[in-house]
Amino acid sequence: MTHTTDQSNGTKITYFVLAGISDILEVQVAVFLFVLMIYVITLGGNVTIMTLIFLDHVLHTPMYFFLSNLSCLDIIYTSTTLHRILFTFVSGDKSIVFLECLLDMHFFTSLAGIELLILTAMSYDRYVAICNPLRYRIVMSRKVCIMLSTACWVSGFLETSPFTYIVNGFSCYTSNIINHFFCDLLALMKLSCSNTSLLQETILILSAMGGITPFLLILTSYINIIDAILKISSATGRRKAFYTCSSHLTVVFLYYGTLSCVYLKPASMITLHSDKLLSLVYTTGVPMLNPIIYSLKNKDVKNALYHVFKTRRNIESTMT
Repeated sequence: MTHTTDQSNGTKITYFVLAGISDILEVQVAVFLFVLMIYVITLGGNVTIMTLIFLDHVLHTPMYFFLSNLSCLDIIYTSTTLHRILFTFVSGDKSIVFLECLLDMHFFTSLAGIELLILTAMSYDRYVAICNPLRYRIVMSRKVCIMLSTACWVSGFLETSPFTYIVNGFSCYTSNIINHFFCDLLALMKLSCSNTSLLQETILILSAMGGITPFLLILTSYINIIDAILKISSATGRRKAFYTCSSHLTVVFLYYGTLSCVYLKPASMITLHSDKLLSLVYTTGVPMLNPIIYSLKNKDVKNALYHVFKTRRNIESTMT
């Protein structure tokens, strides 16, 4: 039983109850099987990408270095949210203590921001590769790549710290039932009976800094990339240049499209039932599709996968 302190407009919460996707058992079973399948595919796909990049020296380039960061991020990102759905169904326990909920929220928002920053770093890599190819190895040296990657991870966690600090300071909530399948920032804001104006303003400011600014940087990179590609005289060269960017562009539009539908809108337009479905899309669909998109649209990854299977078959035939 929770320990609460009565306030004028609500209670001080020590634990929350996650409502999940649905209360209907049949729907819960379907959601569990769907999430489990997506989780296995996501883990398998991203681990495969990371393994291929580690094993194949052809993939030891800045572009694949950032792709391995993206795959690692997607594994952690997916695990942060989906493990709660799987755990709740198996154990039947929908409760989560306040501190754990706060940490889940902090990790989720931080990882979402880190993904945007890594996508920005990948666009810069493509910009240098196409617009300044002669200096590519100097500009995108191993040291620079490690520094960029580290900056993305550190900035992502620091950038969302104000959210955690403000939510931790909320004195009361109208209910301890979160109408979501994880501790979502907007869901907690809707439940709070404290003054949330500061949080709303902070969301707008940090969304501009952590969401819109990276998007503008990506857009600037691709404006210069397209301008450089159009100056290539060979049709084959233009097609090849566009092809190297297509995977990254697909992921950018997919991620920004779903994320902006949830977070870049006024609080009055927030409907948690629709947001739960959108959240399920960008917490499951995007991390699952990333390795598929990069595998299908990337000849180097397909070749690396072929070589791994060929080497394995040779070893097995030698042993037999």
